[in-house]
Amino acid sequence: MDYKKYLNKLLTATVDGGASDLHINVGIKPHLRVDGELSPIQDEPEVDNDIANGIVEALFNQEQKEKFHNERELDFSFAHESGARFRINVYLERGHTSLAARLIPAKIMSIDELEMPPIFHDFAKMAQGFILVVGPAGHGKSTTLAAIIDEINETRNEHIITIEDPVEYLFTPKKGVISQREVNTDTADFHRALKSVLRQDPDVVMIGEMRDMESISIAMTAAETGHLVLSTLHTNSAAQTIDRIIDIFPPEKQSQAAAQLAATIIAVVSKRLIPKIGGGRVPAFEILLINSAVRNLIRERKTHQIDLVIETNLKSGMLSLNRSLAQLVKDKKVTLENAELHSLNPNELKLLIDKI
Repeated sequence: MDYKKYLNKLLTATVDGGASDLHINVGIKPHLRVDGELSPIQDEPEVDNDIANGIVEALFNQEQKEKFHNERELDFSFAHESGARFRINVYLERGHTSLAARLIPAKIMSIDELEMPPIFHDFAKMAQGFILVVGPAGHGKSTTLAAIIDEINETRNEHIITIEDPVEYLFTPKKGVISQREVNTDTADFHRALKSVLRQDPDVVMIGEMRDMESISIAMTAAETGHLVLSTLHTNSAAQTIDRIIDIFPPEKQSQAAAQLAATIIAVVSKRLIPKIGGGRVPAFEILLINSAVRNLIRERKTHQIDLVIETNLKSGMLSLNRSLAQLVKDKKVTLENAELHSLNPNELKLLIDKI
């Protein structure tokens, strides 16, 4: 088998089939994820070790081969001949080589095209502070950040630096300058890139993912010193995000971390992509805007009160996830069953649906 041609065939099927992800695992057929659901590519054979290893060999350069051999997993980006780009993770599963490829759309969709609330346009106008987009994997965090960054790119004469592992969306400079740095390609590691970013004269810094105490600390310092910083976390809600950031610091530094976070953070957005009636997916959001009340709750570690603050500040642009889901149900965009599956409080959701 010509594994390079076979890989090309599978990636073409991913693009043409409107899939977000391709999965290759030994013992089963290749699978595509379409609208959040996985299904096998029926016309393809089950993957064996030769196919899995051959596909990966066709992807890797020599440096990547050595790195995968040493570390047993590897993240990188790959440009398909169609022009589509993929974020690829190769890993071992029970000793077998496996692969997950995430399609990165060639077009960066705008805030309006992504059906994001109008408050997101305000985020693109912010000059300083810390904005976090959170939620489960595969629910559009990177796409949301890309929309905000591209609006900044279109409207501001500024220097935008992204630090990613790997680089996902490719931006074309419009009004300002964009520097996209990929870990292991443009910089030795994530921490080194973060440490040097403030010496590169940025106005806006986008960090692909907050990974540990050091990256969070540097991000807050950047926001504190006059920069707009945007990043993501794998958390489920705004309140959980605040707790996660503070709890990552040792106990003796948590009070200081809480104070610094309260001073720098300006918004936390939690996003879900819900299966849409008739096909596709539609976004639901939780939006926490940081006002003086929220800053006090962060400093005092009373994050359990954040949900109440959101619900009582709807007119300012805040939004609870349940209210967002309830509206989608009332508008007949999603089923009640799917809304309940993505709600953190289904009983409250039902009450809201009855009230709207």
